[in-house]
Amino acid sequence: MSDNESSAVPMKAMILAAGFGERMRPLTLETPKPLLEAGGKPLIEHHLERLAREGFRDIVINHAWLGHKLEAALGNGERWGLQIDWSREDEPLETGGGLFKALPLLGDQPFLLVNGDVFTRLSFKSLQMPINSLAHLVLVDNPEHRPEGDFCLRDGKVHVPESAGNKTLTYSGISLLSPELFRGCQPGRFPLAPLLRKAAAQGRVTGEHFTGYWLDVGTPERLHQLDQDLNAGRLPASE
Repeated sequence: MSDNESSAVPMKAMILAAGFGERMRPLTLETPKPLLEAGGKPLIEHHLERLAREGFRDIVINHAWLGHKLEAALGNGERWGLQIDWSREDEPLETGGGLFKALPLLGDQPFLLVNGDVFTRLSFKSLQMPINSLAHLVLVDNPEHRPEGDFCLRDGKVHVPESAGNKTLTYSGISLLSPELFRGCQPGRFPLAPLLRKAAAQGRVTGEHFTGYWLDVGTPERLHQLDQDLNAGRLPASE
């Protein structure tokens, strides 16, 4: 197959839900961030509903802080026609370490990754991963709180910015990842970003620019904004 040929829609998805939610305090002192509500339901339920509608069935969710409350609220996923497997962390392992720990639950095929604290109308099933890629990233315009961005996108390939003058985009927290990305990693706490930058430097990270609705729901103010948008019916159903 050529570099442009793509694999099928991944059958498994992982939602990252192990953070402390420090920027959300005091809301997260007793409630894990994914269970904070917007539009009348917890943030993570919006993801679960969309995944179920789009044909995903096997979902892995990691947790650490107040994880027992997440498990009590969501159970095994049967309410949405899903099968949820839980990856429990004694302490948050950061994105990379949490993903590495969850790999036995995810299998050996590419999987969808969604940060639990973002909200989007992106169609997850629309994402496709070129066969020779280690990762396919959804990038968005730089939000006000991250004007420097993360990566450059040229001809479908993701690059690390080479200078301050490069036009950058922000990683949305949504991607398709190959387990091969973690080859050589060891158990423990480590971030995902260095692995992505290394793979990008090797020409093995593809991406796309999503210009529809996306929000990093990382602060009480942005949670309130999302709640207002949902309650007012201002958001499209899918993009």
